Amino acid sequence: MTDVVVRRGVVAGPGWWRRTPATPTPAATAAAAAPAAEASPVAFRALLVFTFILLTAPQNMVPALAPLRIALLAAAVAIGAHLWQRFSDAGPRRPATRELRTTLALVAWAALTIPFSYWPNGSLMCLLTVYLKTLAIFWLLGELVTTLARLRRIAWALALLSLPLAVTAVRNFLSGAFLADATGVKRIQGFEAPLTENPNDLALILNLILPLIVALMLSARRPLVRGLLLAIVGLNAVAVVLTFSRAGFLTLALILAVYLWKLRARPGAGWRWLALALALAALPLLPAGYGTRLETITDMNADRTGSAQARWSDALLAAGWVLHNPFVGAGIGMNMLALNEVRGPAWKAVHNTYLEYAVDLGLPGLTLFLFLLGGALRRASAVARQAASSAPAELGHLATGIQISLMAYTLAGLFHPSGYQFPFYYFAGLAVALSAVHAAETGRPPGAAR
Repeated sequence: MTDVVVRRGVVAGPGWWRRTPATPTPAATAAAAAPAAEASPVAFRALLVFTFILLTAPQNMVPALAPLRIALLAAAVAIGAHLWQRFSDAGPRRPATRELRTTLALVAWAALTIPFSYWPNGSLMCLLTVYLKTLAIFWLLGELVTTLARLRRIAWALALLSLPLAVTAVRNFLSGAFLADATGVKRIQGFEAPLTENPNDLALILNLILPLIVALMLSARRPLVRGLLLAIVGLNAVAVVLTFSRAGFLTLALILAVYLWKLRARPGAGWRWLALALALAALPLLPAGYGTRLETITDMNADRTGSAQARWSDALLAAGWVLHNPFVGAGIGMNMLALNEVRGPAWKAVHNTYLEYAVDLGLPGLTLFLFLLGGALRRASAVARQAASSAPAELGHLATGIQISLMAYTLAGLFHPSGYQFPFYYFAGLAVALSAVHAAETGRPPGAAR
């Protein structure tokens, strides 16, 4: 028998260059699966209510709700109920995930750089009133979505909540409800909610939800349910087009391409070619001026609005600013002031999530964000891959949907200043939750980074 010596996780002997795969201990496995039984039902329902408020903003439709601060109330109930459950139960605890530790490092770095900010009080307010609120929901998703049933409910909630957003986009286009300050191109008004009032932001949210709707459709067994979900997919895609968002079009095209590739070997997936044929057949039905709008993606000088040229100029100026200030940055939320310094007081933020982090928090902040994005993608990919053989097919579809949503944000982030907002962190939180869901379904954690 050949002797094998293990030193620092490396096996000496045959295959000494291979790293020994970590074998989860029974305690670790129990800790990974335990939250499925521990997570508070009250907290989870409050999280669903918060999601409803986040996407639909009922306080804007019913002004009497505004003084109640219902979003803060729902989040507080979710956090309070979950913490009460956690501290009153002596069961095993899941260790902090790598993604959670990364967000804590981001918060620490943002706090450390506040004294050097262009506007320290402004950075402090951005950290406390924007970023920490976003991270609280990111943390709750990872803590509360611990079973396949809960993940399914979240996906269905997002799918159904996308309906009023998409219907509003179509209605605004048909009724001529366009932005008053739009020049050169008629852009529809967004949905009456802070997260989606801008047509570009509306397209982003619809695109990020779209893969989860496809996942539900692939998992559905009843033809009627599949038909309903297919109709929602089509409506959302139409709504994205009607926003005239160039980033929205590119992100939608990426989602379609990735799904066509992933489903290429799926039995009975010949419908993918039908979907592609229908998409091509719909090209002549695109609204007037849409093709001209898309041409500005490759020919910025053709953009009569000047937005493409301005955003490209701002991106170059932001990159140059980072080269001269690579370490500390302008302070969280202060990239607008940094750009004002180098291009004049236009009072516009850089439309790029990656440059937003780089200008605000320097290269250390950007590195931490990329580490977080990559970790969430790897976790979703690992669960999607392993669920194909060791878990219900539905979990595999939902994990793939979350993976594609994160891939979509990876592209969309090049065009959106939403680095500290919910769009990315909501789906990153779902990616973190996948490990607990996988453990609950299979009895063992996936091979993703812990």
